Amino acid sequence: MIGVDIQKRLHAFTLDVQFDAQHETVVLFGRSGSGKSRTLAGVAGLMRPDSGRVVVGSRTVFDSTRRIDVPPQQRNLGYLFQQVALFPHLTTEENIAYALTGLDASARRRRVRELAELLRIEELGARYPGEMSGGQQQRVALARALARPVDGLLLDEPFSALDEALRADLRAELVRLRQDIDVPIVCVTHDLREAHLLADRIAVLEAGRVLQFAERTGVFHHPASRQVAQLTGVANVFAAHGLGGRRVEIEGAAFEVPQAVAEGVPVDVCIRAERCLLRRTDVNDDLPPNCFVADIASELAFGNAYTLHLQAVGPGPGVEVDVASRPYDVLGVATRRRWVVELPVNDLHVMPR
Repeated sequence: MIGVDIQKRLHAFTLDVQFDAQHETVVLFGRSGSGKSRTLAGVAGLMRPDSGRVVVGSRTVFDSTRRIDVPPQQRNLGYLFQQVALFPHLTTEENIAYALTGLDASARRRRVRELAELLRIEELGARYPGEMSGGQQQRVALARALARPVDGLLLDEPFSALDEALRADLRAELVRLRQDIDVPIVCVTHDLREAHLLADRIAVLEAGRVLQFAERTGVFHHPASRQVAQLTGVANVFAAHGLGGRRVEIEGAAFEVPQAVAEGVPVDVCIRAERCLLRRTDVNDDLPPNCFVADIASELAFGNAYTLHLQAVGPGPGVEVDVASRPYDVLGVATRRRWVVELPVNDLHVMPR
């Protein structure tokens, strides 16, 4: 277990972060400069908090009130930085073995072999860092971070310097590896897809504070606030007010929502772009609930998907809709500008204003 409750006065803000990681992957997610890497440094002992407490496994490694501050090398944590920092004059085997102090030569060779098999880098044993690709170097660096038994693994945007294909491979490798190492992992990223793929729980950071800490699906589908929704890529966030019962008004149109909102109470309502639906219902028919007429104002093509920006014709909000390329072709979106947009009730989420 890793338990964190630390505060640190920084130049731009005061870092004030609380979270825990059990036998799971916790992702610290947020924009650049939000305090993610500083938090990780505080856990590792590379930055001394002004106050608070850090627990790793069964040990308290930092406690400001008890004057405990265990040095980084004694915190029993594996740490993988953005830059792999392998020793250029050492081979893969020698880089991994460098972290194995206190073992005889036979035990060191055995542990290096185990890690090489675990990370699928057996063929790289005699190579130097300059003879390897970026992805191979990251695997070697991860093996070195795991060389000695650790109570936790810290990953500071480890794949950010790689191209997209390599990042995809290493994300999948880390998901697979998670099944084989029974320690908490804390991973820093500002990549939404990476957070969604890797995380069991996500802590959303902004200006040094945790805005929401919850299971992955909870953060992405039930954000705690407008700010969390926007940080996690929710394109459609609407100002609304309650009509009583499970109904709200957005831009002059009434919508049913999953929970009751008292009449006149201001709230924010959000829905992810991929959850909005286009219907080919004749726009002159009586519209079903949660539907309104809108025109496509612009669209962007991303190869396997399209992002459409629609403006309501009459009451209703402007909305962004993501459509996969196959439905886009089947519906004939390219030749039709006016649509009925549906915001399904169970995909709408109500947040306090």
